[in-house]
Amino acid sequence: MRAGLIALFSTDAALRQIMGAAVRLYDEPPPGAPPVYALFGECEIRDDSVDGAQRHRHDHALVVIARPGSTRTAVDAAERMAVLLSAGTLVLAGHSLVTLRVRTIAARRDERSGEARASLTIEAVTETP
Repeated sequence: MRAGLIALFSTDAALRQIMGAAVRLYDEPPPGAPPVYALFGECEIRDDSVDGAQRHRHDHALVVIARPGSTRTAVDAAERMAVLLSAGTLVLAGHSLVTLRVRTIAARRDERSGEARASLTIEAVTETP
């Protein structure tokens, strides 16, 4: 799922315009990396098999980190990610995408750093062919 998300987001010119020269997605905040970038957040994958089909239900959070005072930038990036996901072009290696939906987009400010953050929560069901 992560590789598919990186591939989908990194090729989008509109998202690159919001996030800078490159769409950067990380597992952990890189030391000294300037915003705007995104982090893979909480993730849960559960068995969702039915009628002999091997399925998994994925809940993933993506967190967009923007500069202090730039909540709009974080929300814009999360909204663009949602648009790309709703287009249905996410490609997964070794799995078929059954369903995909964006459950929430939420914004907040980190009290410690002042950075603006927007969280995008997605839910997907995949099937092993």
